[in-house]
Amino acid sequence: MKAELREEGLPFKEDVELGIMIETPASVMMSRELAKEVDFFSVGTNDLTQYTLAIDRQNLALDEFYDPHHPAVLAMIKMAADNAHAEGKWIGICGELGADLELTEEFLKMGLDELSVSPAMVLPLRKKIRECE
Repeated sequence: MKAELREEGLPFKEDVELGIMIETPASVMMSRELAKEVDFFSVGTNDLTQYTLAIDRQNLALDEFYDPHHPAVLAMIKMAADNAHAEGKWIGICGELGADLELTEEFLKMGLDELSVSPAMVLPLRKKIRECE
């Protein structure tokens, strides 16, 4: 991307990291190749869960089936993390799952580099991380 901007003679700030959202199973499956093109990944867990499980998260009639703890969702996150790290890139989570304290230890074991949470969850998440170490 930066090479293309240089070729076009377009000004840009060199030290800004370029990343992509990983929100679909297709992006996870291609994550090794995508990692070669960017500086980092941010996993959009709400969309990734919806698309992995093929369940509309806004349809209340399907709430019982929308499970962000589903093994397929967690396997997708792990695959993206492994592929990011294989290319020397960092990976974070955004979305509600980053604040799910039941999964914090698993996320740490997966090697996730960042968990983006609302300000109200920062202290509980820090406490949980300290308990895991």
